[in-house]
Amino acid sequence: MSHLPSLSTNPAHPDRQYVLGQELRISILTSSEETEGRHDVTDSFMPAGAATPLHAHTRYEERLWVSEGSLTVWAGDEKVTLRSGDFFTIPLSVPHAIAAGADGARAINISSPAGFAELIARAGTPLHLATDATALDADLFNAVAAEMGDILLGPPGATPADLPPGHSARL
Repeated sequence: MSHLPSLSTNPAHPDRQYVLGQELRISILTSSEETEGRHDVTDSFMPAGAATPLHAHTRYEERLWVSEGSLTVWAGDEKVTLRSGDFFTIPLSVPHAIAAGADGARAINISSPAGFAELIARAGTPLHLATDATALDADLFNAVAAEMGDILLGPPGATPADLPPGHSARL
């Protein structure tokens, strides 16, 4: 995993760094336990071309602030490209997908109420155990995501425009 840049860490919790396969590296900066469930904060990196599946969060909103590179976000009827310094909110229950630009992307993610950091901690591979061959355990990830109220709507590369006709921009 040496090809990925170093992320911020929480000095009180240096063990809170994870990977989801080769597509995402995440450091949990603030957890639900530290905010009484109000929010969590992560620092993440997606390599060039990496993309999330099309999905929606039914229990938390997602806020992204890009610090390096670029992200394209498809959220409901919107498509935006975020660059360093840009901020975007994905409301509750809005189908969305995210893809890293040509140089990859580093972003701060805030979920409120808290949820995303727990998903990563439960379904990700601790960074110290990861190798260049580490793959995402899709079954574990999907099970934890479903338990947390996330809805998988399509594979990586799918966007809300790929949903069946008549499907709402909000679930």
